Parts: sequence; structure tokens; C-alpha cells
Amino acid sequence: MRPTVQHIVDWFIPQSAHLERSDLSVARNFVLTHIFGPLMSQSMCVFLYRTDPNPGFACFTVIACVCLFWTLPFVLKFTQNIKFAAILSVELLAFTALFGTYFYGGASSPCLPWLIIALLLGFFYFSEQPMLIVALFAANVTVFFIAYICTDFPEIVSASDLAVVTWISMVSATLYMSWMAIYYSHVMSMRSQIEKETERYLATNEQLKVVKELAEAANRAKSVFLAKMSHELRTPLNAVIGYSELILENIPPGTDETKQKDVRSINAAGRHLLSLVVDVLDLSKIEAETIELNVETFDLASLLDQVVATVKPLAEANGNSLLVQQLTPLGAMHTDQTKLRQILVNLLSNASKFTKNGSVTLSVRMDRKSTGTWLDVRVRDTGIGISQEGIARLFQNFRQVSAATAHQYGGTGLGLALSQKLCTLMGGSIGVTSEPGRGSVFSFCIPAEVSETAAEPNAPPDHSLLLAPQAAALQPALGVSFR
Repeated sequence: MRPTVQHIVDWFIPQSAHLERSDLSVARNFVLTHIFGPLMSQSMCVFLYRTDPNPGFACFTVIACVCLFWTLPFVLKFTQNIKFAAILSVELLAFTALFGTYFYGGASSPCLPWLIIALLLGFFYFSEQPMLIVALFAANVTVFFIAYICTDFPEIVSASDLAVVTWISMVSATLYMSWMAIYYSHVMSMRSQIEKETERYLATNEQLKVVKELAEAANRAKSVFLAKMSHELRTPLNAVIGYSELILENIPPGTDETKQKDVRSINAAGRHLLSLVVDVLDLSKIEAETIELNVETFDLASLLDQVVATVKPLAEANGNSLLVQQLTPLGAMHTDQTKLRQILVNLLSNASKFTKNGSVTLSVRMDRKSTGTWLDVRVRDTGIGISQEGIARLFQNFRQVSAATAHQYGGTGLGLALSQKLCTLMGGSIGVTSEPGRGSVFSFCIPAEVSETAAEPNAPPDHSLLLAPQAAALQPALGVSFR
């Protein structure tokens, strides 16, 4: 179809038909057939007018009905309903064919072939409602036969005079049906291609399901492996940390500083490695859905004091001041104390790490809502800040803001991802706002009281995988989370 013709045709087509390729094709065919179809019938109208010795009501009615087909694209345009326009077209064609047959030639009328075309068009446009078309066709033919029985066919034009018009009508009907047959064969070809693509898609989808199941099984196996191996890794690490501390305690005063520095390096490296093992353990247990909340009642102010005492040396090492704001009376909480401590240490350690000669502010308040009491925590720093692109990567496993930040400040990118998962596990959420060069604000909100039902894990916990007492005791002192 040429662009100019297509532009004209598309003007008549409702916008909804453009959404589906098949609907658009049917609508375009409807408009085209109702623009050019009546042109083929005009020769019949001319011959009827010339052969009718006294053109009157019957002749002008047939001519008017043929011209009315040109109005149907406008009906489609303004009603926005292809089905309504199509049913008008089928009924108008059936009426024109039967009316012309009644007045011009009866059973040998040149208009009779168009009755079959009307039936076929009805099935074409209403393939999902064949009984509707059969009922309409039966009603039209019934009215026609009643009129014939009551009055017989009037002989306005003799059969011999209608011979030329009959041939013209047959040629026009053949051309029209050829047009529709070509279009229908094109539709069937497209449908065959679509069916083949659908079968190929379904086969690919089945393969993807199998691959997805294998990937999920491998991921579960990985999580279970990490959870089990973490115990084997933590045991020797705890020994390294413990023996290094014993060596430091037993080194006599005045001993070579290099030796003390080396032992401290061993101790720090062991603690850092243990912190990574603990993070990986928690992350793998969350992914394997075997982690559980150890719900207990505790004093929130005491927990904050412990967290501040843990993080304060890291803040002071970078020349930062650590401020605590208790905006409301705090009281007691009923949730997992260890995991809450871990989230707080993660966020404060991050803020202290990425801030130099600035301030880190911890704001805490209890927010009493209709859904219960919630702990609202905000950690504000005056550090390097984060770009909007970096924020999008913050809470992804093993992802950091940028390669330059990772090179300068170090870290694994596990802490914030783990903190987000722990917040979700405890029934809350975590978020961040930041501006490069002006600092960041990390905030999270969790229920002050976790129900025992919410604390149950999705799968029975493996008690052999729980943190060893030594690791649990060391965890608050590690500052394990990094951007």
C-alpha cells in the first residue's frame, strides 16, 4: 500500500485497532473494500438505470444503497467500533442484493451473487459468532420469500435486457471475492507463521523452565554449601584471633614494636576475614530461606550504647564526631537484637568510613502509628556522598558505588545488601538520600515488636549452622558492612 493511500485509510481507523496487528489489518481491509468496492458496482447502477424503461423507486433505492457503502468508513471513524460498522455493511449488502433480486430478474437477477458475498463477509467479520450471521441470513431470506409469495416478482426489466448487467455483476462479484480471497490467504499465511512462532516460543519456554529450575537448584546448593562451610571456616579463624590476642597479652613491655605490629596485623586480618564469613553466612541463609529471627525483649537505649562504643573508635580514627539524638523516649523492643545491632553497626561504620573530619549523627525515635509502634532510625553523615547512579547499585550483592571508591576505601559491597535483607526479614525497609560532596542519610524503619509467627523461618533451621558464640561476640566489633 502506498504511503499516501495508507495515510488516508488510517484516518478512518480507530486508535484501538492500531494496538493489535490483526485488528489493524482487518480495519484497513474494511476501509479499502468500502472505498473501492462501490466503484465496481457503479457500472451495474448505470446499466440498471439505462435498461429500466421508467426508473423509479426500485432503481433509485438500489443506487442509493450502493452509494451508502461509502459512508461506512465514516461510521467506523466516528463510532470507533469495527463490529458495528461490519454488521451494518453485511446487512446493507444483503438488503441490496435481495431488494435488487426482487425487483430485477428474480432468481436470474444480477444482484443475487452479492447475497452469497454478504454471507461470506458475515462469517469473515464475525467468525467467532457464526450463529449470529446464520440467523440474520435466515431472517433476510425469510422476508424475501414472504414478499415473493405474497406479490410475486414484478417484471420491470425483461431477462434478456438484464443479460449484460448480469455479466457485469458476475465479473464485479468475482473481482471482489478474489480480493477477499487474496486477503484471506494472506491472513492464513500470517496465522500459520504466528502458530509456528508460538510453538517455537512454547518449546523455548519449556527449555527455559528447565534451565531456570537447574539454576535455582544450583543456587540453593551454593547457599547450603556456603552455610555449611562457614562453620568450618569460622572455627580456625576464631583460633587465630584468640591465639593472636594471647600473644599480644603475653608480649613483655619493651618488646620489639615490629613484633607487636605484626601480631596486631594478624589479629585485624583474622577479624576482617571472620566478618566477611559472617556476612556470607547470613546472606546465604537468607537466600536459602533458612535464617530465623531470635526474638527477645531488650532495652533499646542499652543496645545503642553498645553500638556507639563499638563504632566510636572508627569514627574518631577519621577525625569524625559521633552524635546520638534520641528524639523520643525509647523503651524496650521485642525483636532480634543481634540483627538490629548488625544493621546499626553496618550503617554507622559506613558513615564513619566515608567521612573524614566531619560528623556522623544517629537519630532514633519511636513512631507510634495505627499499625503499631515502629523504630525509625536515621544515620546522617557529611562524607563524600553518592550519585543517583551509585544509589541504584548500593543494595546489590558485591556491588559498590564505583571502582574508584572500592579502590580507595576497600570493602566487599556485602554490608548494605545484607542490611536491606535483614530489614525486610524483620518486617521493615531501608532507604537512602544523598548528594555528592554533601553527605548521605541512610534510614530504616522496623516494627518495635515482631510477632512470633513472623519470626518463624520458611524452612526448618539447621542449628549446626548458627553462629558460634565466639563469632556472635566478635560481630558487633567488626564494622562489617561497606559500600
